[in-house]
Formats: sequence, C-alpha cells, structure tokens
Amino acid sequence: MADDDIRQARPPMRPVVRETYGPADLSGEPIFAGGFINFGYWRAVDLSGPLDEAERVRSQEDLYRHVLGAVGPLGERTILEVGCGLGMGCALALREFAPGAVTGMDVHPEQLRRARGTHAGLLGREQGRLRFERGAAEDMPFGEGEFDAVISVEAVQHFPDLDAFATQTARVLRPGGRVAVAGFFTVDDAPGRPAQLAGLLETYANGLDIARPVTALTDALTAAGLVNAGAETIGRHVWRGWDLWLSRWWAPGTWPRNFLRAYEQRILDYYVVTAARRGEGQRPVPPR
Repeated sequence: MADDDIRQARPPMRPVVRETYGPADLSGEPIFAGGFINFGYWRAVDLSGPLDEAERVRSQEDLYRHVLGAVGPLGERTILEVGCGLGMGCALALREFAPGAVTGMDVHPEQLRRARGTHAGLLGREQGRLRFERGAAEDMPFGEGEFDAVISVEAVQHFPDLDAFATQTARVLRPGGRVAVAGFFTVDDAPGRPAQLAGLLETYANGLDIARPVTALTDALTAAGLVNAGAETIGRHVWRGWDLWLSRWWAPGTWPRNFLRAYEQRILDYYVVTAARRGEGQRPVPPR
C-alpha cells in the first residue's frame, strides 16, 4: 500500500463523505456521465430539447475548462486539483492545457484507487506529469510554493474548514500563483439559510453539503494572505441545464429538482472564486 494511502488525513473524513464517495461511488451514477462529478457548465449546450449523454459530458468538461481558464495560462506550469475524485479533470487539464505537471488530491482512498485504475495508461505514459495523492483540503501533503495553480471543482461544499483550506492553498501556491474554486454557496449570510436548504435538499439535511455564503470563502482567502479574491456568479449557466438533465430521472417537486428552486428563490447560487498569491517583490494591494 502506498504511503499516501495510509497517511491519516486531518481532520478525519466525515462519515457522510466517506459513504457517499466510497461504497456509493457517485462517479458511477448515470447523472454523472463520463466519471465526472459536477453539475456542469451548460453555456454551450442547447437546452431547448432533450439532452443526451454527450452533451452532459461536455457540460462537465466545460466546467473544468472554465475553471482552468481562470488560472491560466498553464503551459509548463504545475497544477493541483483539490478533491479530484476519479481524476477526469486532471486528465482533461493534461490533455488540453499543456501544463508541466498535474497532481490530483483527494481525501478518500477509494476515490484515489479508482483514479489510479482509470488512468493507469496515462500514468504510465506521462510519468512525472500526472500523480494522485491523498490529503485533506485542510492538510495538504505538499511543500510551500509547490504549485503554480490550485483548482477545486465542486468539492468546496464538503470542506469543513474554509479558513484551513485557504491557509493551505496560500502555503502551497508559489508567488504569483492563482487559485480557482467552483462550487455552490448561499447568496448571503442570513441566519435562516442553512435551515431553508435543509428543508429543500437532502444533501444539506444529511450534512454532506455545508451551507455557507460565498463571502466565507473570499474572506478566508484574503485572511490567508491571498490578494484580489473575488467571486463570479455562473448560476445562469449551471442550474437550468442541471435541472433539465435531472428531469430524466426525477419529477418536479422531488428533492434533486429543488436545486433550481433554491436558485430561483435567491437562496443558493453557483460561483467561481479566484485569488492570487502576491508575486515576489509585489506590493500589497491597499484595502478599498
């Protein structure tokens, strides 16, 4: 067994995360076609009629392309993906963005075993350019300044400690490096938001997803010493396509269809959050 598989990730993996991404294996579910596990970025997909699997896969790939574009250019640079799952996004980055190396990190050892098995051929061909390591978002097993870019696609809603994630991200980024995180957050910090989401969505009721405003992440990145932290709303290109895809299996009024409802009620939205580590010799950006 590899050292990274026996390494204890801190804090311990939450039981609901262990079950969902272990025995349940979301990457094998039809709603997450192609092995990706994200809601998709549907901007380039025609939503006027029924969707097929190829369009679904494209939506998930396009979400990665959007996030990778937010930290680019990436030619010859090193990328870390936090919460890499099956590693499909790592493979896409390697294939389309010509980086120097890509590291996929996940807290779940079963996900890492699946990733290594799925990409065994690519790992063999691209020795030194692709690897999968175990680690928690709050406790990354990498050296200071090891990466030019850190990305995370739809894993942040599971992270128990955004401040620790931000601190670790700032530590592993080189000077001048950038981070981009895609995920869904509450639109504000109104105290009733967690209860509202728990009433609408099973993943919030069972604790898999954690209800927090997007400012919790931008503030955490800023407090960790990163600069120019900001959030781009991309919900208009996520929620309607996701809901149309879900309609193949779930009727209106069932809980998975409530993601769109939460968006329409201005409770929940989807964001890409970006920030950067100051370059060497770069002066701090004064507060506004």
